[in-house]
Amino acid sequence: MATVQMLYFARLREVLGIERERLVLPDDVTTAGELRAWLARRGDAWAVELDPKRQVRIAVNHDLAGAGQALADGDEVALFPPVTGG
Repeated sequence: MATVQMLYFARLREVLGIERERLVLPDDVTTAGELRAWLARRGDAWAVELDPKRQVRIAVNHDLAGAGQALADGDEVALFPPVTGG
Protein backbone atom coordinates (compact mmCIF):
# COMPACT_ATOMS: atom_id res chain seq x y z
CA MET A 1 0.00 0.00 0.00
CA ALA A 2 1.58 3.27 -1.15
CA THR A 3 1.05 6.76 0.19
CA VAL A 4 1.40 9.61 -2.30
CA GLN A 5 1.31 13.39 -2.07
CA MET A 6 -1.13 14.79 -4.63
CA LEU A 7 -0.83 18.29 -6.09
CA TYR A 8 -3.52 19.90 -8.26
CA PHE A 9 -2.76 22.89 -10.49
CA ALA A 10 -4.54 25.57 -12.52
CA ARG A 11 -8.11 24.72 -13.55
CA LEU A 12 -8.07 21.46 -11.60
CA ARG A 13 -7.23 23.23 -8.35
CA GLU A 14 -10.00 25.76 -8.94
CA VAL A 15 -12.72 23.33 -10.01
CA LEU A 16 -11.90 20.57 -7.52
CA GLY A 17 -11.40 23.05 -4.69
CA ILE A 18 -8.20 21.45 -3.44
CA GLU A 19 -4.51 22.26 -3.85
CA ARG A 20 -2.93 19.18 -2.27
CA GLU A 21 -3.74 16.05 -0.32
CA ARG A 22 -2.01 12.97 0.98
CA LEU A 23 -3.57 9.70 -0.19
CA VAL A 24 -3.16 6.11 0.87
CA LEU A 25 -3.75 4.17 -2.31
CA PRO A 26 -5.67 0.92 -2.43
CA ASP A 27 -3.61 -2.11 -3.43
CA ASP A 28 -5.10 -2.15 -6.94
CA VAL A 29 -3.94 1.42 -7.73
CA THR A 30 -0.33 1.03 -8.82
CA THR A 31 0.03 3.32 -11.86
CA ALA A 32 -0.63 6.96 -12.67
CA GLY A 33 -3.53 6.00 -14.94
CA GLU A 34 -5.14 3.84 -12.28
CA LEU A 35 -4.77 6.72 -9.82
CA ARG A 36 -6.52 9.10 -12.21
CA ALA A 37 -9.39 6.64 -12.72
CA TRP A 38 -9.66 6.02 -8.97
CA LEU A 39 -9.87 9.77 -8.30
CA ALA A 40 -12.51 10.16 -11.03
CA ARG A 41 -14.70 7.69 -9.15
CA ARG A 42 -15.12 10.36 -6.46
CA GLY A 43 -17.85 11.62 -8.80
CA ASP A 44 -19.18 15.11 -9.54
CA ALA A 45 -16.43 17.51 -10.66
CA TRP A 46 -13.81 14.78 -10.21
CA ALA A 47 -15.53 12.56 -12.76
CA VAL A 48 -15.89 15.44 -15.22
CA GLU A 49 -12.36 16.82 -14.92
CA LEU A 50 -10.58 13.45 -14.84
CA ASP A 51 -12.66 11.81 -17.57
CA PRO A 52 -10.31 9.98 -19.95
CA LYS A 53 -11.47 12.22 -22.81
CA ARG A 54 -10.19 15.34 -21.02
CA GLN A 55 -6.61 16.45 -21.43
CA VAL A 56 -4.85 16.16 -18.08
CA ARG A 57 -1.11 15.89 -17.64
CA ILE A 58 0.46 13.83 -14.90
CA ALA A 59 3.87 14.35 -13.35
CA VAL A 60 5.46 11.92 -10.91
CA ASN A 61 8.30 13.38 -8.85
CA HIS A 62 8.50 16.39 -11.21
CA ASP A 63 8.79 14.31 -14.40
CA LEU A 64 5.98 14.05 -16.95
CA ALA A 65 4.52 10.57 -16.78
CA GLY A 66 2.28 8.38 -18.88
CA ALA A 67 -0.67 6.41 -17.60
CA GLY A 68 1.50 3.31 -17.18
CA GLN A 69 4.00 5.01 -14.86
CA ALA A 70 4.35 2.89 -11.73
CA LEU A 71 3.77 4.61 -8.41
CA ALA A 72 5.82 4.04 -5.29
CA ASP A 73 5.37 4.93 -1.65
CA GLY A 74 6.30 8.57 -1.08
CA ASP A 75 5.85 9.71 -4.68
CA GLU A 76 4.64 13.22 -5.44
CA VAL A 77 1.98 13.16 -8.16
CA ALA A 78 0.81 16.35 -9.85
CA LEU A 79 -2.24 16.71 -12.08
CA PHE A 80 -2.60 19.72 -14.35
CA PRO A 81 -4.20 20.74 -17.64
CA PRO A 82 -1.98 21.16 -20.70
CA VAL A 83 -0.33 24.56 -20.77
CA THR A 84 -0.64 26.71 -23.85
CA GLY A 85 1.25 29.88 -24.49
CA GLY A 86 1.76 32.43 -27.11
